[in-house]
Amino acid sequence: MTRVLLLIIAILATAGAALAYGDPKQITKAGTLVTEILRKQVPPMLRTVDVPRGDGGEFALQATINGIATPMVIDTGATSVMLSYETAKAIGLPVELLAYNIDVETVSGRTKAARLTLDRLAVGKLVERSVPALIVPRGLMKSNLLGMSFLDRLESWEVRADKLKLRGYP
Repeated sequence: MTRVLLLIIAILATAGAALAYGDPKQITKAGTLVTEILRKQVPPMLRTVDVPRGDGGEFALQATINGIATPMVIDTGATSVMLSYETAKAIGLPVELLAYNIDVETVSGRTKAARLTLDRLAVGKLVERSVPALIVPRGLMKSNLLGMSFLDRLESWEVRADKLKLRGYP
């Protein structure tokens, strides 16, 4: 609402300058002035999430998948978001109907996983839609992994000391 109001004010100010001055140089100068004022008054919408390092050295967080809170561990070595069978079932995914035909390597060893697309995956203010994910068979994973199929959609992510910062596009 505030942005719309500021945009209307900017348009009116520029139109007023055009009528008042009629000089193209003065109009450009007025437009630049209005733009500078707006930039100072409207801070950019920051879409960042800071994740502290856990006692075991991992970066764990609470994500929301299709509206259901889900614990996850960030894993930059995982090509995809990976969910345990138990988590997938708890959030209402059709685990019994999936084809477990994708070869994957987990901490527990080699197995087959099922491919699907998550409608919505959110980590704080960072929300992504249609995120590719893999589901592993029952009992093979204890932790859900937030892998590169989510992380690659971000503007950036970085680790500094004991904090992982995820940055989404504005």
